[in-house]
Amino acid sequence: MALDGIYLRHIKNEIEKESLGARVNQIYQPNRDELVLVLRTYGGAKKLLLSARANSPRVNFCEKTPENPAQPPMFCMLMRKRLGGGKLTAVRQLDCDRILFLDFECVNELGDVVGLTIVCEIMGMYSNIILVNRDTGVIVDALKRVDLTVSSKRFVLPNIKYELPDSQDKLNILEHTPEEIAQRIKNLPAEMPLNRAVLSSVQGISPVISREIEYRVCEGATNRLDGELYAKLIDELAELKNITENCLGKPNIVYREDKKPMDISFLEIKQYGNFLRVEQQEGFNAAVDYFYDERDTRDRMRVKTQSLNKLLVNLRDRTARKLQKQQTELARCADREQLRIRGDLLQANLYRIERGAQFADVENYYDPEGKTLRITLNPAMSPAANAQKYYKEYQKEKNAEIYLAEQIEKGTAELEYFESVIDEVSRAQTERELSQIREELEQQGYLRKPSGKRPKQSALPFLEFESTDGFKILVGRNNLQNDKLTLKTAAKNDMWLHTKDIHGSHVIIRADGREISDEAIMQAASLAAYHSKAQNSSKVPVDFTLVKHVSKPNGAKPGMVIYVNNRTVYVTPKENLSQK
Repeated sequence: MALDGIYLRHIKNEIEKESLGARVNQIYQPNRDELVLVLRTYGGAKKLLLSARANSPRVNFCEKTPENPAQPPMFCMLMRKRLGGGKLTAVRQLDCDRILFLDFECVNELGDVVGLTIVCEIMGMYSNIILVNRDTGVIVDALKRVDLTVSSKRFVLPNIKYELPDSQDKLNILEHTPEEIAQRIKNLPAEMPLNRAVLSSVQGISPVISREIEYRVCEGATNRLDGELYAKLIDELAELKNITENCLGKPNIVYREDKKPMDISFLEIKQYGNFLRVEQQEGFNAAVDYFYDERDTRDRMRVKTQSLNKLLVNLRDRTARKLQKQQTELARCADREQLRIRGDLLQANLYRIERGAQFADVENYYDPEGKTLRITLNPAMSPAANAQKYYKEYQKEKNAEIYLAEQIEKGTAELEYFESVIDEVSRAQTERELSQIREELEQQGYLRKPSGKRPKQSALPFLEFESTDGFKILVGRNNLQNDKLTLKTAAKNDMWLHTKDIHGSHVIIRADGREISDEAIMQAASLAAYHSKAQNSSKVPVDFTLVKHVSKPNGAKPGMVIYVNNRTVYVTPKENLSQK
């Protein structure tokens, strides 16, 4: 999917209507590729997202603001200094191209009024956000600086003149008639599918629009049209021109079979027939915001969790390999009694064994049948020394068994802990949640504490829900929160829930002096299953018991507890219940 120029024109039209004359109240830079302007309008605050992400470049009003870093980047500080308090005076678009200009009237340090323009270039991997002095045309700075190491044709650097990107050889539908465009399509040098011919001839349309035009004219047609089909192409181009000039499009989203958004368009999409669902949305900004929200959130978190996941997987795999070796050694220790028996038999037959013998055949009185046992000896040692050697090896194996049993128990708990943290990371939705997980790993000694003073962040609250019959339900976000929720926050008569033998969050139902209903327990169990490793499973077992029956063993890892007097229910996790 591509946010095309004509769709951008509709977004521009909505921005003009809702925020022209607005003041810049705040500026955030959630990550290296995005900027958020909070505009103070007559209708209230509006958040304008400017994104130069390679897979989702766009400009649109947004509802959710991506989480901000503890320290604002340098470009954000510059924008706050130059643009803070500025007035949005115009929103311009270059023809039907994907370049948008946001003109601001600002006041500098000397009190002089200066004109600044934010240039939003929506061009896939080459997208950029550039601040330009409108009076001089000089670049103040850019979100992505482009020098010789990036491009040899066009530089984007401070203190040089801003130049427009090279234009494509396409016709602007606002300046050319449908007949001129149709003739251009027909006269292309080579015969090609109609959708490709339209895409290469008309400025500002995406592949889904060119395919829709072909579908409406004649599915499977080429650009060599004549007669009725050629007239039909002109009619479709005339309708496209009318929609573009007057911004008469309707925002539509195409959904895949798995109900996830697949494409977005300003035209009603008919090419998929009944195979895919198409829904019309309320506004162009809202449609784009909805379309990208889930995917961008997932992409941001995947990038941010990459290094943490790598560390945890390495720790888990190393612990698993160590456990396997220890279990192999422990299995060998199971035969240690044979060493003691050999020592006893040698000790009982010292008078019969000659010094320098390589073996001794002795009667095994431990064997019910009294069979003869051949014992290997070290010829350089005396018979008595050989007996003591077997006793020492026996004691060594006995001590090793005790030590290995302790280490295996510790390693198994550690392996379980790493699995629980990996599950936490997979379900983390914000940078603050990841920060708490890093803090937990630092406390456990698995991560080195950063030098210098860490920026102070407010503590994350528990996830809070309410059952349909009015019981408050609290859910921990990570192991540290699980401990705090179960051991410090919950009352003794509150209900505690957790997936059975599956890593996940602790869930508490607040009793508040009432008897907890079965309905509240089932809904809380569904939340426990949803906030666990079994999120995508069905018939998940969830244990529940009163908080007074839950305890934490001494020295246990964060989030690890034991419980008694529990019962189990089986539920299927429901995302819509969690959202509701």
